[in-house]
Amino acid sequence: MATFTENPLTMSLSGKNKTLQIVIHTFGWGLIFCAPLFFTYATNSTISLPKYLDFIVVPLTFITLFYTNYFWLIRKFLFRKELGKYILINLVLIMTANLVQHFWHEFFRSFMTMAEPKREGIPPPRYFFVISHSVMMMLVIGLAVAIRATNNWYHTQAEKQKIETERTQAELKNLKSQLNPHFLFNTLNNIYALIQVAPPQAQYAVHSLSNLLRYVLYEDNGNLIPLDKEFAFMKNYIELMSLRLSSDRVKLTVNIPDDGKGLLVAPLLFITLVENAFKHGISPSEPSFVRIEMHIDEEAHTLDCRVENSYFPKTERDRSGSGIGLQNLRKRLDLIYPNRHILRTEPMGKIYISQLIINL
Repeated sequence: MATFTENPLTMSLSGKNKTLQIVIHTFGWGLIFCAPLFFTYATNSTISLPKYLDFIVVPLTFITLFYTNYFWLIRKFLFRKELGKYILINLVLIMTANLVQHFWHEFFRSFMTMAEPKREGIPPPRYFFVISHSVMMMLVIGLAVAIRATNNWYHTQAEKQKIETERTQAELKNLKSQLNPHFLFNTLNNIYALIQVAPPQAQYAVHSLSNLLRYVLYEDNGNLIPLDKEFAFMKNYIELMSLRLSSDRVKLTVNIPDDGKGLLVAPLLFITLVENAFKHGISPSEPSFVRIEMHIDEEAHTLDCRVENSYFPKTERDRSGSGIGLQNLRKRLDLIYPNRHILRTEPMGKIYISQLIINL
């Protein structure tokens, strides 16, 4: 059973996001609690402790409504589509908050001997303050809903991305598991052909195959590997395939760099093109050729693999199983290098050309 571990970078970013949220919440509520101080400073007036304590009930009720919704009501009722219960509970909370504010103000005016400032004209009726405070409370609740919904959306998107990543990794592993038997099958066919005509070479080929299998089974477990190792694997495989070729009838040209320039690449991307060149580009009776070239563009960070071989179209009887490797390769490229690769395979007269360009 495949297991997936949490990405340390994702965990670090999640921790930073929570810290940032705490800082923003603290800063926002701090501004609200300090509002009277800013107002008195701007008007060159002073505020007494009883007046500040009389004021502080308003932000306290706001913060209570906000976090009651933020941490409990929104998740328990709103996200579960129990809108009626959610609205009813908030109406009760708003009414309770208004009562708390009323009794709080009455307490300070009665027992803290706060002198009411003289005001010109007729003061607004008490229900005006009740309505205005209720509207403010509704805005605070709306803000809590907006922030929680936004956080929930980001969390949902992160979960979707995680699931998509895991699905992609599973699909890649499945494609690689298909590639390994396909690679082994083609290689064993070549060794089988050597056993009859050149037993010593067949023995050497089995030893070379063991080295190649070690690479396939162990070295390519990562998503990306050093380009040097992929180059070495390609050279070993080409050497193994060339053992059964006649130097008089088949011309083999290989130009693969020794240095990967420190670049990384997904493993076993080019083996399909090389396999097809040896499998379908060599005639048992006519002169044939295979030309393999790989070039690194250091400035553009691209790798260009070009394989040319003589073209001998197969009959329908000989085409069994053909095309599986290329289908697998296209799927892997779409998953690993989306919009970062060019793959073309086409015959041009008596020459078949395969080219793969990857932006590393």
